Amino acid sequence: MKPLTLTMPWPAMRELSPNWRGHWSGKAKAKKRLRAAWAGAALEQGARRLAVSALTIRLVFVPPDKRSRDLDNLLASVKAGLDGLADVLGVDDSKWSIAISKAEEQGGFVRVEVSC
Repeated sequence: MKPLTLTMPWPAMRELSPNWRGHWSGKAKAKKRLRAAWAGAALEQGARRLAVSALTIRLVFVPPDKRSRDLDNLLASVKAGLDGLADVLGVDDSKWSIAISKAEEQGGFVRVEVSC
């Protein structure tokens, strides 16, 4: 499998943040939207079911502004999106190795690099 690079939508940080203390239904709706958005974006960019048992995923968060963000909260905020990506790729995310980083540039998206 040749490496695949995807550009995924930036998560709704407020509702998907592990620190958010709003109503559970708001979080559930945001998770559902992000899962569908990431699955749709992956399909549009050519991602398909893979015949592999494990993957290496590199997430590069390209924030929309210069506000400070913790990498662990960013990762937690895209959990539902990663589930949508797992749906498309057909590889259980328990078999993934994940690396995360934050870009210096701004843009408001998450770059996802998929390889074996």
